[in-house]
Order: sequence, then structure tokens, then C-alpha cells
Amino acid sequence: MDDLAEFEAQRPRMFGIAYRIIGEASEAEDVVQDAYLRWRSAEGVTTPAAWLTTVVTNLCINRLTSARARRERYVGPWLPEPVATGNDPLELAERRDTMTMGFLVLLEKLTPPERAVFVLREAFDYSHRDIGEVLGIDEANARQLYHRALTRVGDARRRFSATPADGVKLVERFLAATVEGDVAGLEQILTEDASVWADGGGKATAARHPIFGRVEAAHYLTGLGKTRRALTATVAVGEINGEPAILVHESGELTVILVPEIHGDRISTIRAVLNPDKLAYVKGQLAA
Repeated sequence: MDDLAEFEAQRPRMFGIAYRIIGEASEAEDVVQDAYLRWRSAEGVTTPAAWLTTVVTNLCINRLTSARARRERYVGPWLPEPVATGNDPLELAERRDTMTMGFLVLLEKLTPPERAVFVLREAFDYSHRDIGEVLGIDEANARQLYHRALTRVGDARRRFSATPADGVKLVERFLAATVEGDVAGLEQILTEDASVWADGGGKATAARHPIFGRVEAAHYLTGLGKTRRALTATVAVGEINGEPAILVHESGELTVILVPEIHGDRISTIRAVLNPDKLAYVKGQLAA
């Protein structure tokens, strides 16, 4: 296998690591490109997978440090940049449940090194020894970082109890109730402590603060469904970050992605991405 073929074989894993650590697909692509430039000039690489994992992980830690500063100045709630899954090779890069929007939001509680350790351990099943080698620390320190991260995020490994088919049906019910303005029907689908988080980034109209509570969330969502823009939009259920989600197109342009988080047979959180910059990557995926 030549150098380029070897690198391309590792690309899904590299992107998977970078995306989970940073939470931004465009930044993850930049990291993979930076890794490629280093790969071209490297000599004597005997274990490409390990070498590339080390390079990508440390590039991500450096980028995440500056990204955190930008997120502190972000207008309104910050959400991860969504990616389309389903038939995309990205989903094959280890565990899909570790790339859900809910999981990535939880990781925002961690420091860059903690996040890197947690991703390598949870999503890619690296040993503490191997993680230590990637980060240039000893095994005991890697283990300590992991347990510290685990304590800070809580049970981030919790699985959804709904099957994929049931999840799609629930999201379809949610969509129908929202479009029809059925507040009562929507309340039946939402958990009591349901919340809505809208990421407009100051570039699209969106609530600047989260909406909390079943009743408040239901009224907010049905209100969105009644707007003039919503009435002329086309909506469909697709797969985003390994979960059923709602894609809204206006005049053929993707303008909103709503990702409901399912707990049991109800929806507990709705994350809406409206910032056009954050929809660019998905647009490229869907157009490919």
C-alpha cells in the first residue's frame, strides 16, 4: 500500500477522532489536512495508525484550546456542528453513539486533554497505556484524566432505550405535532423537563436562551411551526449524528436542523442548528 492509500485508509478514523474532540466538522477536516501535510514529510513511520492518531489528537488539543475561547464569546447557545450519517463512511469509525449531539454537548464540560482521553477511551477503546503514549504522559496520568472526565460528564455512555425504528416514528410524531400546531399532542411526546436549545450564532433568528419545561417548549416549537417561513418550507426526517433528525429546507436551501434527544418513549431535548456556517458541511455531504 502506497503512502496516499495508507493515509486514505486511516481518514475515517482520523476524522472520527478529530470531530469528537473538537465538535466541529470543518475544523476536523482542517486537522486531517494538517496531519496529511505532516505525513508527507515524515520519515521512518513504522505504525501509521498509531502515528496518525498521535498527530491528530495533539493537533485537536491545540485547536480546541483556542476554540473554547471563541465559544465563550458565542452569541446564544453553542451547539456542535452537525454531520449527516446513514450512508456516510464516517459512521463506520467506531461507536456511533459517541458522536450524538447529546454526547458531544456533554464533552464541552471537559478540558481539552480530558476530552481527548475520554474520546479515545470511549469511542475507540484505546487502553490507558496507549492513550498515555498518544498524549506523551504515563499510564497512571492517562487513567486519572479519564476518571476525572468520567466524573465530570456523569453517565455519558447511557444508551437510548428506543429502537432506531421507534425513534424515527417518535420524531415523525414530533414533526407532525409541531407543523400542525398541536400543543397538546406535542406535550404528550415531551418529557416534563424538556428543553429547546437553538444555535443561531447571531447569524440566524433564534432564541438567545434555552427554553425549559414541557409546556414552554411545546408552545415555542408550535410557534415556530406557524411562522410564515415555516409554512412555505419543506421538512423531512433524516439521520444526523447517528440519530433521527428533522431537516428544514427553504427555497431548496437547508436552513435548520432539529435533533431531538430521545429518552425512553419521549423526547427530552431538542437541539436546533440554524447558524448557516454550521450547516455548510452537511450541505456539502447532502450534495455529494
